[in-house]
Amino acid sequence: MHGGQVNVARRVETDYSLAVTQLRSIRIAYSPDADDAFMFWAIAQGRIDTEGLHFEHARADTEALNRAAENTSAPDVSAVSIHQYAYLADRYLLLPHGGSVGVGYGPVVVATRPLAQRDLAGLRIGVPGMRTSAYLVLRLLVPEFTPVIVPVAPFSRAFEAVKSGEVDAVLLIHEGRLLYEREGLHRVLELGEAWQALTGLPLPLGGNVIARALGPELIAKVSGKLRESIRYALEHRDEVMNALLASESRPGVPREPALFDRYLAMYANQDTLDYGELGRRAIQDLFDRGHQAGIIPHRVQAEFAP
Repeated sequence: MHGGQVNVARRVETDYSLAVTQLRSIRIAYSPDADDAFMFWAIAQGRIDTEGLHFEHARADTEALNRAAENTSAPDVSAVSIHQYAYLADRYLLLPHGGSVGVGYGPVVVATRPLAQRDLAGLRIGVPGMRTSAYLVLRLLVPEFTPVIVPVAPFSRAFEAVKSGEVDAVLLIHEGRLLYEREGLHRVLELGEAWQALTGLPLPLGGNVIARALGPELIAKVSGKLRESIRYALEHRDEVMNALLASESRPGVPREPALFDRYLAMYANQDTLDYGELGRRAIQDLFDRGHQAGIIPHRVQAEFAP
């Protein structure tokens, strides 16, 4: 093939590759919780230029997302528990943004009566799922307890479980961790606070993963668009917050601006835009501790997309 023909062939191949990339439909899945909705709002509402990418949105609770990511028909991008990534690392990369990180705060264990952390040993504790980060961290902090799966939605389910005696205590995540005082429950253990005291690190809870099968070029492009969506939300916080409040329909979730604002301040902030070196170190530390304790059966190396 002559030089001119080679150049033409390369141009055709490049143009075809770009066309495929631009026409690609990206399936993303995330929870209905305020922080996830906040991150993806700009893309869902057409506030940013996706440069030909089409995003298909699906929403489910944390445990359902964790399970779905294990299937062959799993979405291209999914919100999952950081703990769950340990079982997905061969097929997914962690995105460097979109994470929920607690700096001295996080999920809480509550009970109907005052208890100390040491009192939790041997008790039945309601947990949102065995692959959630909250479960992993609680198991590392309190090695001997009996886990009982209590769904995270509706929030009232967790409160009912502990009040009825179905469980002795319950581990609350997402917005539910802000509502227990109204239910007359006592905080027993603040996981983020205890984790920071133990490790000196923030507590990585949730993250977004992207399928390795998309290939480097498409991964980089999708990652860039998702970062733009998060940046838009942070820069137009009031607009996004008001829109989400107006559309909130989950049963039992208060539609109070102050509570909503407090939750977003915890889990949709500058750490969400980028884990940073400390956040990445915290993720690897969690994997290492989970493996050393025999909870995660294999060693895991966190790998990040651009």
